[in-house]
Amino acid sequence: MTDLWIHPSLILILGALVLQITPKAMRKAVLIAVPVLAFLDVLSMQGHFGVYGQARFLDWTLTFGRVDGLSMVFAYIMTLMCIIGTIYGLHVENTWEHLAAWIYVAGSLGVIFCGDYLVLFLFWELMAFSSVFLVWFRGRKESLATGYRYLLVHTAGGLMLLAGLVLRYQATGGDISFGPIGVGDPHLYTWLIMAGFILNAAVPPLHAWLPDAYGEATVSGAVFMCAFTTKTAVYALARGFAGMEILVPLGVCMALYGVVYAVLENDARRLLAYHIISQVGYMVAGVGLGSQMAINGACAHAFAHILYKGLLFMGCGSVLQMTGKSKFTELGGLYKKMPRAFLFTLIGGLSISAFPLFSGFVSKSMIVAAGFEQHNLWAAFLLMLASAGTFLHTGLKVPYYIWFGKNNCSKETWEKAKDPPLNMQAAMLIASFLCIFIGCYTPYLYDMLPYPDVAAQYHPYDTYHLSETLQILLFTALGFFLLLKKLTPEAVISLDMDWFYRMGGRAFFWLARKPIQSADDTVSEAYNTIGLIPLMKTSRFWSWFDWNILDGVIDGTARGVRETGGVLRGAQAGRLQYNIILMLAVVAVVLVVLAAA
Repeated sequence: MTDLWIHPSLILILGALVLQITPKAMRKAVLIAVPVLAFLDVLSMQGHFGVYGQARFLDWTLTFGRVDGLSMVFAYIMTLMCIIGTIYGLHVENTWEHLAAWIYVAGSLGVIFCGDYLVLFLFWELMAFSSVFLVWFRGRKESLATGYRYLLVHTAGGLMLLAGLVLRYQATGGDISFGPIGVGDPHLYTWLIMAGFILNAAVPPLHAWLPDAYGEATVSGAVFMCAFTTKTAVYALARGFAGMEILVPLGVCMALYGVVYAVLENDARRLLAYHIISQVGYMVAGVGLGSQMAINGACAHAFAHILYKGLLFMGCGSVLQMTGKSKFTELGGLYKKMPRAFLFTLIGGLSISAFPLFSGFVSKSMIVAAGFEQHNLWAAFLLMLASAGTFLHTGLKVPYYIWFGKNNCSKETWEKAKDPPLNMQAAMLIASFLCIFIGCYTPYLYDMLPYPDVAAQYHPYDTYHLSETLQILLFTALGFFLLLKKLTPEAVISLDMDWFYRMGGRAFFWLARKPIQSADDTVSEAYNTIGLIPLMKTSRFWSWFDWNILDGVIDGTARGVRETGGVLRGAQAGRLQYNIILMLAVVAVVLVVLAAA
C-alpha cells in the first residue's frame, strides 16, 4: 500500500471474523464497537480528499481509496446505517448473520471508495454473495428458493458488468479507471456496464428480485438489504453516468411503477420493497438530469432514503418479529399493543411522504426542482404525481391497516403482539431522530453533498413549495379515505414482470422435456435401429470371420510349418557323416523309383 490508510471495509471484515471467536458475554460490545469504528474511520477522512490505498497488481494500479465529496456522503450514511442496523439486530444469536451483514456493508463501501473497475467488480460481487445469506438465514423453504433466484439474477448482472469492463478495457487501450464513462458517445460496453448497474438499482423490468428477496429476508437482514444494494448502484450511476438522458425516463417509470405495485401489495415488507423501486427512481432520474442540483438531489435523497426506509423496515419487521405476521389481512388495531413501534413507523411514513419537517421533504424536492430548472417539465410533474402515491400507500395504507383499521389478528397473534425488545426500539429511535433532524436542520445534510455551494442556494421551505406539498398531501389523504373500501388489502398475488421469465422458465422446461427430449429419443432410437444394431451385427460377423477363417488358415499353416520343422529338426543328429549317409540314402531311393518308372 502506498499510504497508511485504513479502509472501513477492512474494519468490518476483520470485525466479522473476530466476532466468530468472541465469547458470548462480550459479543454485544463487539457488535457495537466494530461499526462505530468504521463510522469514525469515515469521519476521519473528512477534509482529506485524495487517492489512497493504491497497490500494484500485474500491470494495473488498483485504487481502493478515492475520497471525494461524492464518495464521502455515501460512506457516511452507510456506516451510520450499519451502526443502526447492528443495534437493531443485537438480539440475533446467529453470529453468521452478523458476519454476512457486515461483509455485505464492506462490499458496498468497497464500491463507494474504489477508483477502478477491477476493485469495483471485486466488491460488487462480494455484495451479492454475502447478502444472499441474509435471505437464506430465515430458514424457510421459500427463503431458500428466493435466495437462489436472487443469486442467479445478480450473477447475471455481474456477468453483464464484467463483459462491459472487458470490452471497455480493449477499446480504451487498457484503461480501468472508474469515472465518467462518456455518455455523449455510448458504445456497447457503455450499455453493458449501465445494465449491470441498473439491475442492482432494480430498474424495471430488471426489478422483481427486490420485493421477493427483501420480503423474504430475516427481520434484521431486510434492514441492511433495503439500505445498501440499490443505493450503491445509485452511487455507481452518479459516478459514471451523470447526464445519461435515458436514465430520466427510466427513473420516472420506476417512480410510478413502484407506487402502483405498492398500492396493490398485501404484505407490508413487500410493499416497502416495491416502494424502494419508486424512491430509487427519483435518484436515477436525478442522475439522468445530470446537473449539479440534480446530483445533489440524488445524493441527498439516497441519504434520507437509507434512514427512513430502514426505519420503516424496522417498524414492520418489529411486527413480524413479535407476531409472526406481515400481511395486512392478518393484522390491524395494533396501536394498542405496540404503541412505540407505531410511532416510529409513522415517523418513517411521514418522512418518505415528504411531509414538511421530515427528511424526505428536503431531499426529494431538490430533484423535482432540478427537473423544473432544466425545463424537463414532464419528468418533474410525473415525479410529483409519484410523491402523492407514496403518501397514499406508505404514509397512509401501512399505518392504517397495521395499527388501525379492522382487527384481522387471530387470538394467538393478538396475544403475542407487544413492543419489540429495547435494542430494536433504540435503533428505531435513532433513525426517527435523524429523520426529523435532517428535515428541520438542512445544513447537516446539505453541507455533505458533492456540490455544497449549490445546495446552500436551495431553500425547500419557501411558500410555494410548502403550499404545493401540503395541497398534494391533503388531497391524497382525502382520496384515501374516500376510496378506503377500494384500497382494502386482499390476499391475492399481484402479477409482475417476473411472470414473463417465470412462465418463460416453465416454457423452457416443457420445451426441453417434451419436444427436444422426444426428438432426442427418436433420433436415439433411429440410431439404434438403423445404425447401431447393423453395426453390431456386422462387427460380430467380422469377429467370427477373423476368428474362424483367417485365424484358422493362418494358425493352421503355422502349425503345419511348426510340425514339419519339428520333424526335420528331429532328423538332424547334428553329425556331418550321418547327414551325408542319410542324403545318399534318399538319393538312392529316388533313383530306384525313377528307374522303375
